[in-house]
Amino acid sequence: MFIPTTKKECETRGWNELDIVLVSGDTYIDSPYSGMAIIGQLLIQKGYRVGIIAQPDFESDKDITRLGEPKLFWGVSSGLVDSMVANYTALKKFRNSDDFTPGEKNNRRPDRATIVYSNLIRRYFKNTAPIVLGGIEASLRRVTHYDFWSNKVRGSILFDAKADYLIYGMGEKTVLEVAKALQESEQGTMNNEQLENIRGLCYISKEPKKGYIELPSLKDCQDKSDKSKFIESFHKFYNNNDPLSSNGLYQEHNGRYLIQNPPQFYMDETEIDNVYDLPYEREVHPYYAKEGKVKAMDTIRFSITTHHGCYGECNFCAISVHQGRTIRSRSERSILDEVKGFTKNPKFKGTISDVGGATANMYGYECTKKLDKGVCEDRRCTGFRMFNPNNRKPQWNNYKICPVLKPNHQRNIQLLKDIRNTPGVKKVFVNSGIRYDLINEDTQHGQEYLQQIVQHHVSGQMKIAPEHSETKVLKMMGKPSKEVLTDFKAKFENLTARSGKKQFLTYYMIAAHPGCSEQDMKDLKAFANKDLKLNPEQVQVFTPTPSTYSTLMYYTEVDPWTLKKIYVEKDPQKKQQQKDIVTDKRKNSYNKKYSKAEGKQ
Repeated sequence: MFIPTTKKECETRGWNELDIVLVSGDTYIDSPYSGMAIIGQLLIQKGYRVGIIAQPDFESDKDITRLGEPKLFWGVSSGLVDSMVANYTALKKFRNSDDFTPGEKNNRRPDRATIVYSNLIRRYFKNTAPIVLGGIEASLRRVTHYDFWSNKVRGSILFDAKADYLIYGMGEKTVLEVAKALQESEQGTMNNEQLENIRGLCYISKEPKKGYIELPSLKDCQDKSDKSKFIESFHKFYNNNDPLSSNGLYQEHNGRYLIQNPPQFYMDETEIDNVYDLPYEREVHPYYAKEGKVKAMDTIRFSITTHHGCYGECNFCAISVHQGRTIRSRSERSILDEVKGFTKNPKFKGTISDVGGATANMYGYECTKKLDKGVCEDRRCTGFRMFNPNNRKPQWNNYKICPVLKPNHQRNIQLLKDIRNTPGVKKVFVNSGIRYDLINEDTQHGQEYLQQIVQHHVSGQMKIAPEHSETKVLKMMGKPSKEVLTDFKAKFENLTARSGKKQFLTYYMIAAHPGCSEQDMKDLKAFANKDLKLNPEQVQVFTPTPSTYSTLMYYTEVDPWTLKKIYVEKDPQKKQQQKDIVTDKRKNSYNKKYSKAEGKQ
């Protein structure tokens, strides 16, 4: 059953008032791919009366007042994407389309939507119930951060939004605890001190919190003459995102303090299964569906999330500080029940669009040490960097996966077999990102997994994301070396040839990443022409998004671990030129180092 979005729907359920009203920058899709749908359905399961207002008119009261004032709290989110990323390209050009808006026209999500919606509530409801922020925009802007679109270091979004609380990370457990606490507070059985100790929660205080780690102040982080404090702040922030090993944080903002409680404990398998077992309609709510097609439904309606988290730690990706670096997998029972549910849907034609997560082939295994003690401080699961735990300075190693991790695709292989053997299922695609380095590393089952993918789960093109070819740029990105890529490419092409199918690899590349020059792009072009035998088309200009190491590099123009200066391209025209170097189809791009090598053959 849909979560109510009108008074009439509330009356149908017998509700004359709501406990919680959720406000979202996306249209309301009742699907486990919608954060607001998950939160709403979870709260209803626990007995709360919940309504949703999607993409409200932010210049009038016609939408925001539609459901009345909630008894416990307002939940505010920009949607599945930071609103500035949703509205603007890497070159700051306005995006005309929005996949999560009916009719696809980008005219419903305001810039800085979380702030706008919070202010909208305050405008029409004086002294209202607490406003609780959540979702990706709030999560990644919860402490002092660099904002690319204003080219400024901004304070916590909690202050700008004038909200009461902020839930960061995967908020399922925290939001239930907050709802219970506010309900008990209203009944007089809980005080604010207990509420403000909930994990995964941020709030504003007049004083710092005893025992928490202090981050450099907003004023210090905004000092353009000395960016070392901002770097220090980000390191402390990044290294306190694991629930088993992290402390709480506080940061002064002009005489007041942002308090960030320690991260919420991850959901266990039973709890994750419950999230995906909820009775989703897997449709756009009729109130919004009448306004036009929602393009996102083409890909998410019959797609499956198998797990949360990613330990890949690409420096340009914010998943590490939002979903976390520890994999939490669903049970096979839950996933197969979801598949069986698809087969009963009249719109299902037998094709499952995707099976995966942030990285598809991290399902079903994890580092036992990490599960017991949390993430390591001295190394990454994947990547170039090993750290001295005393000063965090990196030792530059050849790329390798931590030997303690032990990738194992066996469980994933069996899951995919079970899905495609489900009656009514004709085709199962894996379109989530695949880490080919993990396939290479799994000497027992990696080849079998790749064979299964090639034989059954590729829709003509298999998408992978090497991002670049040059070692110094890959180090800045935290990505595998090009030798790892070419090794995987050979395996893929061999298996494809044996299968008798016409299938290809599609490579995603990034231009103008910190540390990348025009010469690096020329070298990438030459590598792609000679070794990959193609002219790359899937190339995007790097976008500095909040709370990533790559964004920290972009703003400070230094390697944040060594503090050595790096080249950062900031001119929009030259960023585009870097992209054009790689996508240019003229046959004039072989670098000298390749042409000389060929001359010797």
